[in-house]
Amino acid sequence: MTRNDNVKLAAIQMVSTPGVDENIATARRLIAEAAGAGAQLVLLPEYWPVMGRHERDKLALAEPHGDGPIQRFMADTAREHGIWLVGGTLPLAAPDPDKVLNTCLVYDPQGEEAARYDKIHLFSFSRNDESYDEARTIMHGDRVASFEAPFGRVGLSVCYDLRFPELYRAMGECALIVMPAAFTYTTGRAHWELLLRARAVENQCYLLASAQGGIHPNGRRTWGRSMLVDPWGDVVAMREEGEGVVLGDLDPQRLRGVRESLPALKHRKL
Repeated sequence: MTRNDNVKLAAIQMVSTPGVDENIATARRLIAEAAGAGAQLVLLPEYWPVMGRHERDKLALAEPHGDGPIQRFMADTAREHGIWLVGGTLPLAAPDPDKVLNTCLVYDPQGEEAARYDKIHLFSFSRNDESYDEARTIMHGDRVASFEAPFGRVGLSVCYDLRFPELYRAMGECALIVMPAAFTYTTGRAHWELLLRARAVENQCYLLASAQGGIHPNGRRTWGRSMLVDPWGDVVAMREEGEGVVLGDLDPQRLRGVRESLPALKHRKL
């Protein structure tokens, strides 16, 4: 894999349950499917290890950084398949014992941790009988994160971050931005694809989004529509609902062509 080769990317879409072992089994199967199809980088969705029946369920499952069954699974799986694995998010232990960090960990093809991002922006929404407030159980992060892959820089973001374009500018020029998410059906229907395509266009890069997509045992319905968007804002591949794999190529020639024909990143003034 070099900066001039096409790179096969995969977004895993899940409908996660309250059972960690069940979700690990599903992730194992779908990652194997993606790797078998040639994926070199695989992205899991937000909350892939657990979508609890109650928002505080994740506190009991929080792992210390560097140890625990969820982290071991991701490291072993990246090594087994020789892939870059962007592990969606998992609950990590936080300084406040009544909260967790919603953390994205990245593993290289040797199974070594390559990057960590603690979700910065915490979702809050209230309308009619829908109400969410992640800050009740999650501590926000405070550091922008990216990592260098053989094909270029990869910027890390999670779900609600999608609404904050300044985060992506702070990453610098990326070849790829990843977006693991669990968008609600209401907000996803209104804004998900619109925002994904906007972030890809304004940063002139590929954007790989891996979502939760369906009706969960806890009654929550997530929007799905995992997809790959190219630097011109075109949707390369997409899956509407249900578990599965979305595959597409990052084409360096396409990336260069968009930036050369419309050099917006070079025209920035602020």
